[in-house]
Amino acid sequence: MKGPIEMPITDLLERNAKLYGNEVALVEINPELQEKRRITWKEYDLIMPAPTTAYRREITWQVFDEKANRVANMLMARGIGRGNKVAILLMNCLEFLPIYFGILKTGAVVVPMNFRFSADEIKYCLELSETDVLMFGPEFIGRVEEIAEDIGDNRLLLYVGTGVCPTFAEDYDEQVVNYSSLAPAVHLTNADDAAIYFSSGTTGFPKAILHNHESLSHSACVEQNHHSTTHDDCFLLIPPLYHTGAKMHWFGSLMTGSKAVLLKGTSPKAILEAISQERCTIVWLLVPWAQDLLDALDRGDLKLSDYATDQLRLMHIGAQPVPPVLVRRWLRYFPNNQYDTNYGLSESIGPGCVHLGVENIHKVGAIGVPGYGWQCRIVEEDGVTEVKQGSVGELCVKGPGVMTCYYNDPKATAEVLMPDGWLRTGDMAMQDEDGFIFLVDRKKDVIISGGENIYPVQIEDFLRTNDAVKDVAVIGLPDPRLGEITGAIIEVKEGYTLTEEEVNRFCGELPRYKRPRKIIFASIPRNATGKIEKPKLREIYCVENLVAAQNGIEL
Repeated sequence: MKGPIEMPITDLLERNAKLYGNEVALVEINPELQEKRRITWKEYDLIMPAPTTAYRREITWQVFDEKANRVANMLMARGIGRGNKVAILLMNCLEFLPIYFGILKTGAVVVPMNFRFSADEIKYCLELSETDVLMFGPEFIGRVEEIAEDIGDNRLLLYVGTGVCPTFAEDYDEQVVNYSSLAPAVHLTNADDAAIYFSSGTTGFPKAILHNHESLSHSACVEQNHHSTTHDDCFLLIPPLYHTGAKMHWFGSLMTGSKAVLLKGTSPKAILEAISQERCTIVWLLVPWAQDLLDALDRGDLKLSDYATDQLRLMHIGAQPVPPVLVRRWLRYFPNNQYDTNYGLSESIGPGCVHLGVENIHKVGAIGVPGYGWQCRIVEEDGVTEVKQGSVGELCVKGPGVMTCYYNDPKATAEVLMPDGWLRTGDMAMQDEDGFIFLVDRKKDVIISGGENIYPVQIEDFLRTNDAVKDVAVIGLPDPRLGEITGAIIEVKEGYTLTEEEVNRFCGELPRYKRPRKIIFASIPRNATGKIEKPKLREIYCVENLVAAQNGIEL
């Protein structure tokens, strides 16, 4: 299917149930043996049994749609519909997407929540989004119990999972089985509110990002258009479904009625086994996973000859800057693969507002060109005046996938959403003579040292070309004379050694002002979507550097 679709996203599911009803829609694979896990809350001390072997579950498109209808009819019987909000707090599982679409079918707004949220963050986000129902899995019993007395009086709490349902919630399975599998008679339009996604919360508590059905439908068109997804493809999906990136990439499978595999695990062996056994043709990876897989192949821990990978046609990466050296390494092992870089943010319904394009492999390093149905411009601080080609400015995007607003936060909305529909991304970028956009860095991550703007991504890309470097993050460290100096936190590959002196020699190729002034060897924290958690690094190392500087200690 090509071109824009003038229908809410739920219509695509119903169409697939009619056209491909008996074909597999979703597969869930848990490749790893897990130890028994003890889950404790006030009323119970329960040991959750773990599978003794890797397990695989699947559902067809018809069952998928029927499950979504049962969810919708159950919620509507409880008074949930247009104007209400229903939150999902689940790990990736076969239940997630039918629940997601069931909520949409009622006319309510679906609110996926980050599985890393603390109890306080869960409570905050429920209140900010004015959520009426929380559907949560067994992994979150303890966190929900902490706040149950605060959130339970005005909200329906539904437990989705095996084992004994906690007394502060109702059992989802017992509820939903009693309702019709026929579609509810609810008319939806593309202008209707559809979903609230939360920002990463790197500057405090998350913001609630509201999208309508047009945003969701357009993201499906973008994904199918960019990656030429067909009914014969099989998409391997690993990142968390609460995030726009994973969900909107899967929309390419929804658009074409093709199979997708939800893999619970990120080990190189698990990824290659899933590709091989399920005959996956498309995989979306985050930088750390791709790097771990390549490192395992380099070390000989895994051999490609043990797996069926000839059918794999496309690997794409998003959610963070992609080191060109990583792509070159991938193509050495998978020379027949196409590759694409995806750029996006939750405010622009995830990936695709800018993308490299599989035909532009010669431009690896760029995030690409405006995506299908999108416009881009790079502007001065005023948010309006475009910079000269080749100069650095803030990237702005415009298209059918731009958010409606930050829900209940008009001040924050006005800061990023211009009256003419342009969205300020907060990312610094430049455009080359061929029209390709290069991401320079986050606006808030730019280091100003002695009045000179330094863009950490450029230094990180350079350091990753060192064979001993597994991962790297460059941050600004407080300095009494220069304001900030450049600090490089480096994670060394297993089996390699690297010294500060060796790093300094290696950086001799960089202009002097870009060379790291401080080298720190440590692990690099990344969040569930693969982004480096620079606020966490600043919290650790900036304070340490500031105290030392105040005490006159040379670092």
